[in-house]
Amino acid sequence: MKNILVPVGSSINALSNLQYAVDFADAFGAKLYVVQVYNVYTKAGTMIKIDHILEEDTINYLNDLVSKVDTKNVEVVVRALKGKFIDTIELACKSAEIDLILIEPRIYSEDEDLFLGKTSGKIVKQTGIPTLIIPEGYVYKPIENILMAVKSAIIKKEGVLNPLKAIKDNFKAVVNLLLVKTPFYNEGDFNINDELSNIVSEIIYSENPTTYHGVLEHYKLHNPDMLCVVRRKRGFFMKKWEKNQIYKKDFNSSLPVLVLSELK
Repeated sequence: MKNILVPVGSSINALSNLQYAVDFADAFGAKLYVVQVYNVYTKAGTMIKIDHILEEDTINYLNDLVSKVDTKNVEVVVRALKGKFIDTIELACKSAEIDLILIEPRIYSEDEDLFLGKTSGKIVKQTGIPTLIIPEGYVYKPIENILMAVKSAIIKKEGVLNPLKAIKDNFKAVVNLLLVKTPFYNEGDFNINDELSNIVSEIIYSENPTTYHGVLEHYKLHNPDMLCVVRRKRGFFMKKWEKNQIYKKDFNSSLPVLVLSELK
């Protein structure tokens, strides 16, 4: 894991999230890209564009934020990015060969009832880039135990497990695989290939209405430091991610959540 991107918003947790990102990047010897996306506006009644002012203000804000954290030995690159949020983030990730996006649950929202705000939800749902969601105020610690929860272990895409393998290898972590049989189960969903088999230490089987219900049943028993799920159209959160916002009453996690790209 060489390049990590952190989109920064205006929430009160931006500072603690950035410190976690620095600590996490330091553990991998990775470069950290700290970015904020702004839109281009035209001043009402004039033809004067003020995007250069927004860019300067954004850079100043990011530099001030970075100055307040312990950057350790991490190379931190600050960027103000102009454009539509998701398109711009995806272009930045491609340009910088980003391996992981690290986000806080509510980049711009202050709604205490939300687990994921609209902006964070868009990143998780609409990009194809592996994402690590860090709980608000969460303090970095080495990851020792990971619970990976899926309803289908079929893997067709190459490299999709790379973020999980990188975290496992770097921290010498134990990965337990929870296979949840839901009403959408298909024959062969629990066939595990050699790549996944070589990662996991234990396989747990559960039968529940959703993968999330399976996690609720088992995560306390295994006491993980991280939850790993898979992004797919009808995946872990199902209808909860059909809208970009996710309320705490529907899902809440006190653990970092690694969201892998679709396996198929």
